[in-house]
Amino acid sequence: MSLLPESVRRLAAWCAVVLLLSGVVWIVVRLCVVFRTAVIPVLLALLGTALLRPLFRRLVRARVNRSLAAGITCAAVLVVVGGTGYVVVRALIDSWQQIADSLENAAKSLSGHLGTPGTSLSDLAGRGKDLLSKFGGTAASGVISGVSAVAEYLAMAVLALLLVFFFLRDAERARRTLRALSPGGSADTVESMARRAFAAVEGFMRGTTIIAFIDAVCITVGLVLLDVPGALGLGALVFVGAYIPYLGAFISGAVSVLVALADRGFVVALWVLGVVVAVQLLEGHVLQPLIQSRTVQMHPAAVLLAIAAGASVAGIVGMLLAVPMTAAAFGIAHEVHDRYAA
Repeated sequence: MSLLPESVRRLAAWCAVVLLLSGVVWIVVRLCVVFRTAVIPVLLALLGTALLRPLFRRLVRARVNRSLAAGITCAAVLVVVGGTGYVVVRALIDSWQQIADSLENAAKSLSGHLGTPGTSLSDLAGRGKDLLSKFGGTAASGVISGVSAVAEYLAMAVLALLLVFFFLRDAERARRTLRALSPGGSADTVESMARRAFAAVEGFMRGTTIIAFIDAVCITVGLVLLDVPGALGLGALVFVGAYIPYLGAFISGAVSVLVALADRGFVVALWVLGVVVAVQLLEGHVLQPLIQSRTVQMHPAAVLLAIAAGASVAGIVGMLLAVPMTAAAFGIAHEVHDRYAA
């Protein structure tokens, strides 16, 4: 090695570091996939704790017992999430027949233009029954797998809510434990890195909530002005979907357009599409730079890569967790740079 130039030795050293870090990251990711039923609730609980901690701190400042304050906060989550889910589901149920009729008419019109008369949703349903009779066993196993997946996600959600309670109540105990487990004299550094990472996640969740609320209000107002049924439920769907970057906005916007198409016709559906696009442009060019850039210093390319990686590892849940976890990693990196940069 001494015969090699200094620049080559430095490059080799950096390559070794990158390979070592890549190997560690790969092992950690694989372990997280294997133990996902335990890891995902912990990560979801961290997001929930970051989002709900302001409410918890206000209750504690009002001299409410910490356990009671954590219980009230978790109960508030159940009320808000349950109410939002009910409004969304109710709005979709009320509009589902209209959406199906609209899609039926669209299919007939399209088949007429393409010269394939007789193609309709009823025909597709009949063909679906034929396929189901041929591949009934596969379909049944798929249904069983789907039910198992839903049960697994429900169990993880319940576990995450319980962990939120403990994370809120025992935050000070966790801090002391972290300092006690830190090697040597690194307790201050480890605590600072943990605080920086949690602050990044907290900022992301707070900024996302503010943006989601503004998006939901704007789209709800537009739907009310256009006299689209279920405007409140569709606005709630927009609010929930905002926590899943890009995909959530696409799904909630598509549902709004379909409901408008079913009840109010093609022209109003175009107006709804214009409202959704305008709100997304407002979010991307005004709200994101003003709100998120103050709390999470991440380039849009990093966000897209994080979402893609999260989706490949854990699907929709991975997309939900990818950006805040990446924000936490950026926070740790910034803390290390601030402490050890020359």
